[in-house]
Amino acid sequence: MRAGTDPHTHPTKPPLPPADHVQWNERGLTIERNCRIPLRDGVEIFCDLYRPEGAASDVPLLLAWGPYGKHALTNKVFWPRSGVDPEWLSDLTAFEAPDPLWWGRQGYGVAVADPRGAWLSGGDFHHNGIQEAEDCADAIEWLGRLPWGNGRVGMTGVSYLAAIQYLVAPLRPGPLAALNPWEGFSDWYREFAYHGGILETGFLPRANDNIQWSLNRTEDTWANVRAHPLIDAYWESKALDLEGICQPAYVVASWSDQGLHLRGTIEAWRRMGSAEKWLEVHGQKKWAHYYRPESRARQLAFFDRYMRDRPTQVAAWPPVRIEVRERHGVAEERAEGEWPLARTAYRRLWLDATSGRMTEAGPAPAALRYDARAGSAHFDLRFDADTEITGHASVRLWVEADGSDDMDLFVALQKLDAAGDPVGFTFYAFYENGPVALGWQRVSHRALDPERTLPERPVHLHTAEERLSPGERVPVEIELWPFSARFAAGETLRLVIAGADIYRREEGVMLPFPLHEETRNAGAHVLHTGGAFDASILLPFIPDRKEAP
Repeated sequence: MRAGTDPHTHPTKPPLPPADHVQWNERGLTIERNCRIPLRDGVEIFCDLYRPEGAASDVPLLLAWGPYGKHALTNKVFWPRSGVDPEWLSDLTAFEAPDPLWWGRQGYGVAVADPRGAWLSGGDFHHNGIQEAEDCADAIEWLGRLPWGNGRVGMTGVSYLAAIQYLVAPLRPGPLAALNPWEGFSDWYREFAYHGGILETGFLPRANDNIQWSLNRTEDTWANVRAHPLIDAYWESKALDLEGICQPAYVVASWSDQGLHLRGTIEAWRRMGSAEKWLEVHGQKKWAHYYRPESRARQLAFFDRYMRDRPTQVAAWPPVRIEVRERHGVAEERAEGEWPLARTAYRRLWLDATSGRMTEAGPAPAALRYDARAGSAHFDLRFDADTEITGHASVRLWVEADGSDDMDLFVALQKLDAAGDPVGFTFYAFYENGPVALGWQRVSHRALDPERTLPERPVHLHTAEERLSPGERVPVEIELWPFSARFAAGETLRLVIAGADIYRREEGVMLPFPLHEETRNAGAHVLHTGGAFDASILLPFIPDRKEAP
C-alpha cells in the first residue's frame, strides 16, 4: 500500500466537487450527487445517481463501478483517435461508462460509484480482490433497495468497469440481474502484467498512476507486480471464480485489443456458469464500438429482457457473433453457434530457416540468428486461394541463447497484400496499422500447465524459472492471442519473431500502449528448424460451411 495523492490536485480532471449531498433536475433527469453507501464494515463510499425526472418507482438501474472519478465526465471529448463521435454521448458520461442521459430517455437509472479509497470515498483502495468484490456486492444490495427502483441492478462498461463484473457476480448479490462486460481481462498475471512472463511496462504503470487519488491509502499495483514476477499468493488473491457466475451475460471482446482485454474476455465468457450468455467479438476501436448506436440498441435489448421482462430480439441472438477482418475498417459480421468454431481444421506448418517460409513438409535442418535486442526473423505463407483463419493458434520454436541465460521472444502474425505490402488492422483502441495477432514468451517460463494446455492454446505455469546453459537448445511453446482474418488468393500470412516489441508507440504520441522495455535479451537469438527441431505453427483454418463435414 502507499499513501494516496490528494484527489483535489489531479492535473487534468475537472475540479472535485465537495462531499455534500445535492439533488437537482436537469435535461429530464433527477441527479443526486454524493449519495453515501454504507459497506459491511461501516466504511462509506460515494455514488452519483441519475434517474428519469418524475420517476417514483419501477426504474431499472445500471451500475458503473470504476476508479477514474465519478466527477470526471467526458464533456463529449473522448480520447483522440478513439473513433468516438461526440454526438454519441452527453457531457454527463463518466469514463468508459453508460451515458445517463441516453439511458434515462430509455427509462433507466444509472449509478456511478467511487470505490473504497478512491477520491473522497472512505477507506483504503484495494485493486480488485475479495475486498473490492464484497464492497461492490454491498453497493448492489443498497442500490436494489432504492424506493424508486424496480429492485434490479445491471452492470455495464468498458475495461475496469467490465472486469469488476467478473469479480462481484460470483458473490451473487440478490439485485444483480444482468451483466454486460465490454472488454475486460480476467487473468491478472498473463493478460495485465506479464505477457508470457515478460513484464508489461507501458500500460501497467499508467494504470497504477490512475488509482493513486485518495484521501487515504491505495494499493501500489506497479510495486506489487514487480515484487511478484512469478505466480504466487499475490496473484492468487486476484483470481476469479468465473465458473461461479450465473447471471445472464452479454460479453463483448475485440480482436484489436491484443495485449490487454481480448484473451481474458473470451476466456471469461467461455468459463462462465451462466445458462444464458452471448459472446460478440468485433475488430473495431473498443470505446467507439461501445457507444455506437447499433451497440447501444443491443445493450438495450439485453437489459430490457432481463431487467424489465420485455420480449426482445435477444431470444433470437446466436450464441456467438464475430467479425472476420480483412483490414482496418473492412470486416464481415457472422453468426456462430460456439467458440472456438466446431468446424475448425487445424493445420501444422513447418518453419524453414533456409527459405523463410512456412511449409507443408518438414524442411532440412537449418538455423538462423538475429540480434537479440534489435533483430528479427520471419516466415511467410502465400495463399493460392481465398482463406479464412479464425481462432486460437500456437508457435513451437527450438531456440538457443548466445550471450544470455534467457530469451524474451516477441511474435506477430501479419498480413501482406498481393504486392507484398503490409496490411494494417485496428489495434489497441487507437491505431490502424496493427497486426493480425500477437504472442510473447520468456523462455525460462517455458514449463506448461498440463491440465490446461491444448495444442492450439499452450498455458504456462509461471511458477518457476529454468535458465539456459551455453549452447543449450530447448523447445518453447508460444500462445498467439485469438484472431480472425481473411486472406485473398495471392496474399501472404507472415510470422515475425523478434527480441523486442514488434509494434512500438508512435513518436510523440502518449496514448496507452503495450510495451515490454525490460527484457533479458543480450547477444544473439538462434532459431533451429527442420529435422529433430520441429519448429512449427499450428493455425485454425475455417472451411466454408458448405464444405465443412
